[in-house]
Amino acid sequence: MLLEGKKALVMGLANNRSIAFGIASSLKAHGAALAFNYVGEAIKKRVEPLSAELGGEFTFQCDVCDDGQIDQAASLVKEKWGKFDILVHSIAFANREDLGHRFIDTSRKGFDLALEVSCYSLTALCRAFEPLFNDEASIITMTYLGSNKIVQGYNVMGVAKAALEASVRYLAYDLGPRGIRVNAISAGPIKTLAASAVSSLKDIFTHVAAHSPLKRNVTAMEVGGAAVFLASDLSRSVTGETIYVDSGFNKIGAV
Repeated sequence: MLLEGKKALVMGLANNRSIAFGIASSLKAHGAALAFNYVGEAIKKRVEPLSAELGGEFTFQCDVCDDGQIDQAASLVKEKWGKFDILVHSIAFANREDLGHRFIDTSRKGFDLALEVSCYSLTALCRAFEPLFNDEASIITMTYLGSNKIVQGYNVMGVAKAALEASVRYLAYDLGPRGIRVNAISAGPIKTLAASAVSSLKDIFTHVAAHSPLKRNVTAMEVGGAAVFLASDLSRSVTGETIYVDSGFNKIGAV
């Protein structure tokens, strides 16, 4: 197993159809120990049974918009594990109304919220957990093609993901001297709770299946396979990258 003895913190598990669930399942299958965050009691009731199903060692409250909660989470992880090896950042949010109209109409508050949750949270977590990362640890975040191409209805989230990908590069530089790697996975469209907020989702699925080189959409477990590669020593010289897991759709031009 590629991750035997590794400890993985998975941030952003929502349900058993989420990308985070596919990644966590794959990490577990390769020997990693798991822990998960939640935000509030409603999400806790969903996360704890999933953690039990995946053999998670503990769960903890952490709202990434609250520096106090991030610091408390770091203290708890230190108490439970000491240090750890893998951070999965699968966190994004934008107000539904900011995805349902023209990008130009995005509110200031909506813009700030999308960037704080979907982008800045990665930097905040890396800063808080930096003393707890083992040397040659791996940090993995999730992005999407809408960061550098126009995807109808993705709007402010595309801007947030563009900032996230830039953050990956700068974090990779800052953490690189210890061998810590920071990478993003750009997954193809997957039917998750978060994706349901994008109005053009149904058309995107059909388009990818029809026009991608592999002529199909991807699954959360396939994204999990890429995460195992990035979390393992097989990718110990890969950092600052955005890895596409989208059936090759990002390479297609006009169709």
